[in-house]
Amino acid sequence: MKRLSKVLGGPQIFIKRDDMTGLGLGGNKTRKLEYILGEAVAQGCDSVITAGAAQSNHCRQTAAAAAQLGMECHLVLGGEQPQKAEGNLLLNHIFACQIHWAGDHRKGEDIPQVMDQLVTAGRTPYVVPYGGSNELGAISFMHAVEELHSQTDAESFTHIFFASGSGGTHAGLMLGKRLMRASYEVVGINVDKGDNNQVPLKEEIIRISNRASKLVGLDHEFSSSEVILNSNYVGEGYGVVGNLENEAVSLMARTEGILLDPVYTGRAMGGLIQMIRSGAIKKDSRILFWHTGGAPALFAYSDSLTMKHSSDSFIQRF
Repeated sequence: MKRLSKVLGGPQIFIKRDDMTGLGLGGNKTRKLEYILGEAVAQGCDSVITAGAAQSNHCRQTAAAAAQLGMECHLVLGGEQPQKAEGNLLLNHIFACQIHWAGDHRKGEDIPQVMDQLVTAGRTPYVVPYGGSNELGAISFMHAVEELHSQTDAESFTHIFFASGSGGTHAGLMLGKRLMRASYEVVGINVDKGDNNQVPLKEEIIRISNRASKLVGLDHEFSSSEVILNSNYVGEGYGVVGNLENEAVSLMARTEGILLDPVYTGRAMGGLIQMIRSGAIKKDSRILFWHTGGAPALFAYSDSLTMKHSSDSFIQRF
């Protein structure tokens, strides 16, 4: 991304575009769902259940995958039903999902009740974990790292940056780095103050990493020292869009014509920008930003996106 790199005064920043994976307007969850729903099909399941926030990218891609497979999709979404469906929620309706509103529960706390209802009705449901984050989801990103190495000189990167939310992508990238014997740092920008099922995110990443490592026969047990999780940019919490996310979305759009989402990639890019400006990331570094998707959510956050920043003057000079 030459223009973005120039505006920031270095380092060189490259991008891996999982927002272009194609399923339901794309995103990183497509990789995970290939493996997870493959298991659901193998088990003869006829319906899937998963959970997330009202604008969950994971839920939107699960809905699209279920439609493609001819499976009934049930989404357990946090919050209350809005008067108007926008962004990912609108797409969920288009994919003909059955939506169960769960109030304060956005991480799957109410899935067991929906599961019981479906079983009682004679269905064979499959539960897709929150964020698609389990060992199967992690293995998909281990293979994504292999893909990266086949596409470019990945060894020349000093860091891989990405949004870390439910832990599966993070675990898979660590697994892939280990498999490829790479030296770059895998840096997750934490997007959520909360923990997954009352387990600290860092512990969840280690747990998923080690289960996946055992499943693929990799002779390695991951420890906390191997997890780089930067929690300095969570701001007011999950889904609360501030100046950091606003600037990142605007800067990426105006320099590269690429859209970030306001919750995940906007926060991750915002963290990267701040780390470059502070000197935490050196100007001679070579950064890969892994775009995990989510742009459809922009349409639901229009009231929070100001697009007015001091960086405008920098952009006009290039």
